[in-house]
Amino acid sequence: MRRLLALRRDGALSSRHVRLVAQSLEVTERTVWRWLAAVESDEAAAEEPGVRAQTRNRFTVTPEVRRLLALWKGNVAAVHRELTARAARQSPPAAPPPSIPPPSIPPPSIPTLHRAIRRDLSLGERAGLVGGERAARKHDVFLARPRGWRNQVWETDHVQAPVLVDVDGVARRPWITWFTDCATNAITGVAVTPVHPSRESVLAALRSAVLREDPYGPFGGLPEKVRVDRGKDFLSRTVTAAFEALDVTVEDLPAYTPHLKGTVEGLNRAVESMFLAALPGYARQPRPGKRSSRPKDEVLLGFEDFTARLLAWTAWWNTEHRPTPLRDRTPLQTWQDDPTPLRDVPATDLWTFTLEDAGTRMLTTRGVRFRKRDYVGAWMTGQAGIQVRVRFMPHHDHRIEVYHAATGRYLGPADLADQATAEQISAVRRARAARARRLKKDLEASQRERYAAATQPETPRRLGALTTAQAEAELTQATDTDLSDLALPDLIPPAAPPAEWRTPPSLAARTRQAPPPDTPVTHDQLGPEATREPGPDTAAGPDTSGEGDPW
Repeated sequence: MRRLLALRRDGALSSRHVRLVAQSLEVTERTVWRWLAAVESDEAAAEEPGVRAQTRNRFTVTPEVRRLLALWKGNVAAVHRELTARAARQSPPAAPPPSIPPPSIPPPSIPTLHRAIRRDLSLGERAGLVGGERAARKHDVFLARPRGWRNQVWETDHVQAPVLVDVDGVARRPWITWFTDCATNAITGVAVTPVHPSRESVLAALRSAVLREDPYGPFGGLPEKVRVDRGKDFLSRTVTAAFEALDVTVEDLPAYTPHLKGTVEGLNRAVESMFLAALPGYARQPRPGKRSSRPKDEVLLGFEDFTARLLAWTAWWNTEHRPTPLRDRTPLQTWQDDPTPLRDVPATDLWTFTLEDAGTRMLTTRGVRFRKRDYVGAWMTGQAGIQVRVRFMPHHDHRIEVYHAATGRYLGPADLADQATAEQISAVRRARAARARRLKKDLEASQRERYAAATQPETPRRLGALTTAQAEAELTQATDTDLSDLALPDLIPPAAPPAEWRTPPSLAARTRQAPPPDTPVTHDQLGPEATREPGPDTAAGPDTSGEGDPW
């Protein structure tokens, strides 16, 4: 518009210029002439052609409106009520004197507020004011990393399967731990845990990811880098030491940045919609206030069956599925077409590197002492007296791996001696569960407080009355349970040590002196216990009544 205005001032403007501008902007020539007339009267209109002058003073979203939107979680009607109430509190009297300035601008109407929010706030800002940063991130634009070569970068993560599985008669949602290759979208390793995962789950998945022999191959080898998301299991001392021993760099991503490991996050979403949603026991959490529609008589999968189906789906993903980024190729084809050499590790060495080190021990005739328990093995015959190094799989208390302390040579496994039977372990677990439930119930009953219901504003009234005797009895019982409060260590001083002992003066001053041999012992020297009157069951001296026991 400034160029057209300059041509008009120079007298060189023609209809052809206006026609070309109208065609390029896809508007009519009349609209362009109207814009040009507006620019002649106000050159500021050239910044926004077609915007009327009065609309430049229209209502806009201020920082105060933003704060109210965040406070009311995007509820525009609630924000309008708040603005109206504030304007009413700030308005002057009905007939203001001339010295009082006119009232402030009234709040906008709800349609005007809606238009201003849609115009001044982006979709991401509106979603963030309602649902927080995670909701706003769905409207962001992210850059795509260049696709590298196989085993350049792996990504790993835990995901809880939204499927109820029968684990020893209890319905649980298992956890899946897997490694995926960013260049080929292949799932290199996977491990399934019936309950919460741990560093043992990470190590098991890592072994299945690195090994390329059956049934894990052909994907595997050592990666150059592994991306993790600050999970305590992935950054534990055992897992970190295993990565360092395998010469693998761990990239610790910032917290709450799932887009920085999009390959494994995409896999977490894909496994639910492509596989888990069709399984019996699918238990995706419903919306708040809605009950699950899962039938009560539904037969759940066993843990073994669920693991077998998941591994079958993993094989299908690697060999038959054709992700869009791979351009109509499967992960297996992409992996085989990549000429990058692979770094393999023998299975025995990999097993050693992925075990937790417990230091050195002495092999005795009772085996190896570890965590106050003895572990024995058939290979220990004739080996008592040597120094060994103990390695173990986290949480696998039934077995340890033993190595020679000096040479590092693998000696063999050692099993827990006097291990309880399966029936005994089940009985102990049932007893522990019953005790935990009983203790939880007792604690809840003792700490439960009740208050009276109120129908009008008043101070909360606590319910539950106690008599003075009940309160004193409960306090006395609570005090008597602490035996340290009842102890009186200074009531009777200890006797003096023998003269030939070298006793520090500070301790000798706190002892009572022994009386001379010929001095009769008084009650004061014996202490308060000697002043007690003999009771009916206490002998006060020799029985002279003649009625004692004839024997």
